[in-house]
Amino acid sequence: MHGALLVDKPSGPTSHDVVAVARRVLKTPGIGHTGTLDPLATGLLVLLIGHATRLARFLVTDEKEYLADVRLGQATETYDAQGLDARGARQDARGAVDVTPEQIAAILPEFLGTFPQLPPPFSAKKVDGVRAYKKARKHEPVELKPVEVTVRELEIVTDDPHLAPRASHLVHRASHLAPRASPPDPTLLRLRIVCSSGFYVRSLAHDIGQLLGCGAHLEALRRTRAGQFRLDEAVTLEALQTAGSGLEDRLVGLNSLLPGMPAVTLTDEGRRRALNGNTLSPAHLEGPPAGPLPGSKIRVLDAVGGLLSVAEMRADGLLHPLLVLR
Repeated sequence: MHGALLVDKPSGPTSHDVVAVARRVLKTPGIGHTGTLDPLATGLLVLLIGHATRLARFLVTDEKEYLADVRLGQATETYDAQGLDARGARQDARGAVDVTPEQIAAILPEFLGTFPQLPPPFSAKKVDGVRAYKKARKHEPVELKPVEVTVRELEIVTDDPHLAPRASHLVHRASHLAPRASPPDPTLLRLRIVCSSGFYVRSLAHDIGQLLGCGAHLEALRRTRAGQFRLDEAVTLEALQTAGSGLEDRLVGLNSLLPGMPAVTLTDEGRRRALNGNTLSPAHLEGPPAGPLPGSKIRVLDAVGGLLSVAEMRADGLLHPLLVLR
């Protein structure tokens, strides 16, 4: 089994737990993923199986999309609901019920575009060779450096764009998160976020609370997209455990994992050279790639469209192999 399997991770298990289940059920140790989800988060986890694990470096940087519930009025040490019982949870001086929709709309543009973001102290980032969360759990100082991130889209989710923010029930597409109270809860803000890899939604929730002066934390998070992959294509963890290898027809094939890369098809001699990791010249191709620039990554295919390798186009027109799948 070689390809990607899309799984809808439930709240509770870690991403590593899901990988461990897949390894046991599919009876293969060769399984990884393209980006972790926190234990409390749910949604799309892209598992890479077999040779697909070799392609992880081309997939981990894919854009992500989330639905997030931000609870206004209380900040936590972890920046999410896991910190509610910790000593660092605090009620800020300004009541969240005093925050107006206009004030929220005014600060959200601060988080659009490319900007430096400070990761949460309870994160896997390393500080002096030690994971930040290990220091934070001991209440030691955690001095993290900002990381450049990009938010392409950020919007408040309502079921009617003509209604004021947070003034009505949520759209049906957000139903996997906790349902809203009725009447609407003025301290709960739901956002749709399209962002770069490495973006911390927990930090976004915390920073929103700081700007509003009321404190905030991330109450629920659901990943709905990772690159080209969408949540509605995923199987549940229960289905994975039940069906096991019967899910082979749900695998996304190797060649379909990199649709944005130009592709070339090899001659028989080119195929032999590619499998040996040799550089390829135009004479080894059935036709030239469709106008890639030097430095471009190229999918190298056999005669039936199977992915053999990923190569880099050099200035002299030769294809230099970056990895060979075999």
